[in-house]
Amino acid sequence: MTHGETTATSTGGGTSLFRTARDFLLAHRTDYPTAYQDFTWPEFDRFNWATDWFDAVLAAERPDQIALWVVEEDGSEVRLTFADLAERSAQVAGWLAAEGVDAGDRIVLMLGNQIELWEAVLAAMRLGAVVIPATTLLGPDDLRDRIDRGQARHVIARSADAPKFADVPGGYTRIAVGEPVEGWLRYDDAYGFTGDTPEPQTRGDDPLLLYFTSGTTAQPKLVEHTHTSYPVGHLTTMYWMGLQPGDVHLNISSPGWAKHAWSNLFAPWNAGATVLVYNYARFDAAALMDVLRRCRVTTFCAPPTVWRMMIQAELAATDLSLREVGSAGEPLNPEVIEQVRRAWGLTIRDGYGQTETTAQIGNPPGQPLKEGSMGRPLPGYVIALADPATDRIVTEPGVEGEICIELSNRPLPLMTGYRDDPARTAEVTRAGLYHTGDVASRDTDGYLTYVGRADDVFKASDYKISPFELESVLLEHPAVAEAAVVPAPDPLRLAVPKAYVVLAAGAEPTAETARDILAYAREHLAPYKRLRRVQFAELPKTISGKIRRVELRGREVAVHGDGSDRTVRAPGEYWEDDF
Repeated sequence: MTHGETTATSTGGGTSLFRTARDFLLAHRTDYPTAYQDFTWPEFDRFNWATDWFDAVLAAERPDQIALWVVEEDGSEVRLTFADLAERSAQVAGWLAAEGVDAGDRIVLMLGNQIELWEAVLAAMRLGAVVIPATTLLGPDDLRDRIDRGQARHVIARSADAPKFADVPGGYTRIAVGEPVEGWLRYDDAYGFTGDTPEPQTRGDDPLLLYFTSGTTAQPKLVEHTHTSYPVGHLTTMYWMGLQPGDVHLNISSPGWAKHAWSNLFAPWNAGATVLVYNYARFDAAALMDVLRRCRVTTFCAPPTVWRMMIQAELAATDLSLREVGSAGEPLNPEVIEQVRRAWGLTIRDGYGQTETTAQIGNPPGQPLKEGSMGRPLPGYVIALADPATDRIVTEPGVEGEICIELSNRPLPLMTGYRDDPARTAEVTRAGLYHTGDVASRDTDGYLTYVGRADDVFKASDYKISPFELESVLLEHPAVAEAAVVPAPDPLRLAVPKAYVVLAAGAEPTAETARDILAYAREHLAPYKRLRRVQFAELPKTISGKIRRVELRGREVAVHGDGSDRTVRAPGEYWEDDF
């Protein structure tokens, strides 16, 4: 039987269909042409990843392998095997059901990197309940939004965060993880439960996850995923990261966001790898390096912010067991990739995706890399570039267009839609395409190069400017730790490129530093892309760590208006004209 013949509808063979698709990608992990051409998504009637994969394969065939390894800042750690987690999550599921959690109920899950998080996700999956992941950084207003719009009937949260819910009304069940909280059920009671665990027969298209997006430009959207779109869909993420059975995989990500499910749950456990979590309150590059060595990490993924902090520290390669390193969340600048390559002899492989999808585009193992490119479409995705104004598909090499997913053969990992927002769902799926809102170009070999968010690209003197391109050059300067480029109002050119800069350790926010940065940009950028202004300031970010350029653009208008008064300066701001 060929792989392409394994797409029959399943009423009980979900395990075998999933395993066939997964094993095909593992077998072709370095053979991208075959993997991309011959992979097809399995089709399911009924599927439950917790029972059909985690129990039936991982716990049954790898009972003694460490499934989850949580290392704390103080060096203490907890390790649970696949058999341990299967048993514990089934017990938690039974207790939750006894406390009134039914199939289809929505649960706000607000926990840190602690074992109860993984137990609760698996338990909810077993029951057919729907998880609304939430970061512990949320305040009462955000929680009220999640309870109301998410129509949550239950909350599982750390005891320390229980006070945040005091002013969040609703008849939802409250479950506290940690010390007892008055009026809340105690999660630890689940470990004494001895009753049976219900076994709802979940359909593959039943909802499983509801994600509130980080909201870089607008109110968070409510993204719905199913029992197959994320659990099965993250086969592409597994493939991009190059995960293999028995790997020890460390991913730097915060609970509550989609990337945590990508790389701390589904992708590594799809491969049969160990999920290693380094649970810290404050990032320390030296401490992270120690964990990489001591725990013999083989695959490592971190967002660009972490990579940028790591290259500021010592990247000694001694005693590392790393085979694969990756980055996702935002585009990774070439300078960072080169510094890691020099230090470790490994190339960071970029990947691209969204909360609404799994990994869509990436550089899988064993493939030629092109500097600045985020790679090629991953198996199961057909990527088109579309003219943002007309939705016409762009096929000419080098011509920029919005990254879109062709829907003629809708990929399994694409979200169901934005929950309770059919107008917004229709908008992003118009013209037979799913529109990501990101702009890229494609070369003759099919490699895609990120340009920026459609909302972030701007014109200066009628030239189109990609903030990412300018920021990549700025990061090559030794004084620059982070940078964000936005348009600044100018009466002659309408807008000029301005950089908000976070300085590296030891650099001073002086006129001399600004002049040096502007001179460096002038030397390394085409004249029409020249950086005209610099301001030393912290960058506004979402609670998931993404830069809010929309806020910086607003600051520019608030301070400079139409730009006609050229004497106005914000604190820490310098213009090229000043020198």
